Amino acid sequence: MNDEKIASVHWSYWVIGAVALIFNIMGCINFMSQMNAEGVSALPEQYRAMIEARPAWATLAFAIAVFGGALGGLFLLLRKSAAFYVFVASLLGAIAAQIPVLGMVDFPVEALIGGLMQIVVTVFLIWYSKGAERKGWNG
Repeated sequence: MNDEKIASVHWSYWVIGAVALIFNIMGCINFMSQMNAEGVSALPEQYRAMIEARPAWATLAFAIAVFGGALGGLFLLLRKSAAFYVFVASLLGAIAAQIPVLGMVDFPVEALIGGLMQIVVTVFLIWYSKGAERKGWNG
């Protein structure tokens, strides 16, 4: 990469890439804490019931959402056009992970808000990474 090409990338690209990576790393930490039995046992009953009742496919979707998002953020910072496709996979995972939450009668509202936030952020990152590709910032 030459200095001219790096200079042509708007400063906001680096900020958005870093925030995307940090946001999704926080999701990865959340996922890992939910895979820890001791951590889950310390949660309020409503959260514990939601995590314990979640089907395996939804847990896999959650992992795809957050680890895919982190990988997409890393690809964005590395200026790889693959970021777009990884963010799409992350979005599909985030949507699928919310299906069991919506099926619960008494779900924690915070869980729904967190999932919706993941979806909204990922939709933005899909749009942004595609726009960055059109501008030649990644690819």
